[in-house]
Amino acid sequence: MSEYIGGIAMKALVLKEYNHFVFEDAPMPEIREDEALARVKACAVCGSDVHGMDGSTGRRIPSVVMGHEASGVVEKTGPLVTDFAAGDRVTFDSTIYCGECYYCRQGKINLCDNRRVLGVSCGEYRQNGAFAEYVAVPRRILYRLPDAVTFERASMVEPLSVAVHALRNTPVVLGDTAVVVGTGMVGLLVVQTLKLAGVGKLIAVDLDAGRLELARKFGATDTVISDPNAVPEILRLTGGRGADIAVEVVGIAPTVELAVGSLKKGGALTLVGNVSPEVKLPLQAVVTREISLHGSCASSGEYDVCLDLIASGKVDVDSFISAVAPLAEGASWFDRLHAGEKGLMKVILKP
Repeated sequence: MSEYIGGIAMKALVLKEYNHFVFEDAPMPEIREDEALARVKACAVCGSDVHGMDGSTGRRIPSVVMGHEASGVVEKTGPLVTDFAAGDRVTFDSTIYCGECYYCRQGKINLCDNRRVLGVSCGEYRQNGAFAEYVAVPRRILYRLPDAVTFERASMVEPLSVAVHALRNTPVVLGDTAVVVGTGMVGLLVVQTLKLAGVGKLIAVDLDAGRLELARKFGATDTVISDPNAVPEILRLTGGRGADIAVEVVGIAPTVELAVGSLKKGGALTLVGNVSPEVKLPLQAVVTREISLHGSCASSGEYDVCLDLIASGKVDVDSFISAVAPLAEGASWFDRLHAGEKGLMKVILKP
């Protein structure tokens, strides 16, 4: 995989040590024969980047250039890339997959045995990302942008793809009652995609009243504050039975327990959030009520669908964009996001 080696200098936002960024010169990435060099036009800050900068995830080991929610213009291509050319407007998957392992051959590219993620450095690998003027990406993860999709909107495709993939892993039936636990950006995108899938009653759960208001805007029929009364309220809203499906988009023990408790007997829970590596599971409730659990990791080739949803206006991503700022100011925006500044959802940085 490409690394930043040799070449002409470019500007990049580098995490030099935990909680410390420097906007500085970095070597231009060199491309391999099956890769393209993209000039980055927009790169959004993901929640995983914010958690990564303080070392809490262990997946952004300094020194590293983070950033995986991005779009740009092809600058040049390797000799094996024949269907993209300089000047093409593109976005690219955050997942770099090998295309050759068992899971890739099954079409489950998110489970690739050799999977890498742009902007991630961990014990197994370091893959510099798109908080830079240029980034090198394999042809297999490139997607052409429709005319109606701006660079800023295209930087939102990655989180939308996570929501769409979660929906594909959830046994949704037309008219189902659904619960979404956690209405951060991915949770709100799940709300939008569930509405498109034709669910009936759609209950959003969160601690933040402002986010629940957005959930109603995006199609939630009911909202519930995440507190000890949440499960009784969901049961009341569902006639005492519980929901058919639930999607948990936080990843901590209390919200997982809440999601299990919100379901009817025989219901299905899709787990998307993974803030905590381990959580306490109400096993007896899962077993005796025959709750089905479905894990959902990243996305698996849903980018084209997501680009169409954005281009057609069926999914609203503009409402999430809180600020568009120069990459040079990235460190201060990371600080504001890390501090949990109220009303700040998605910040897009532009080199």
